[in-house]
Amino acid sequence: MRVLFDNCTSPVFASTLHGFIQHFGHQAFHIRDVPGLSNGRHSPDLEWIKLLRMAPELWIFISGDGRILKNQAERAAVRSAGLHGFILAPAYQKTPLHQVASTIVLRWPDMLHLTEIVSAPSMHEIPFGKHTKLRSLPL
Repeated sequence: MRVLFDNCTSPVFASTLHGFIQHFGHQAFHIRDVPGLSNGRHSPDLEWIKLLRMAPELWIFISGDGRILKNQAERAAVRSAGLHGFILAPAYQKTPLHQVASTIVLRWPDMLHLTEIVSAPSMHEIPFGKHTKLRSLPL
């Protein structure tokens, strides 16, 4: 499985998660490092969603911006691409990077499990707090 962190997240999250999951055969990329994106970090959401849809590998994405659910075109693109998406709760925007990175690593087994038991497309929020479950979001 491959994980894309969009432009609303720090590259630190992708490299931290990659270091943890690469031993299991998974990879994590920040949008600036995704092979095949012509505009790199400046690629609009619709462009990277299309790239993930066309890729032969299984991709999920993690975003720091819940507005992807409010834009009709982006919601439709995520649905048609059959992606699993995870949105960081708004509280993470004021949280130090090292705490957010550690929470993503801590939540990885839950996220992986959800992608195995829930049919794509799906969206979930990564809540702030260790003992709170991932919350399903309407797509």
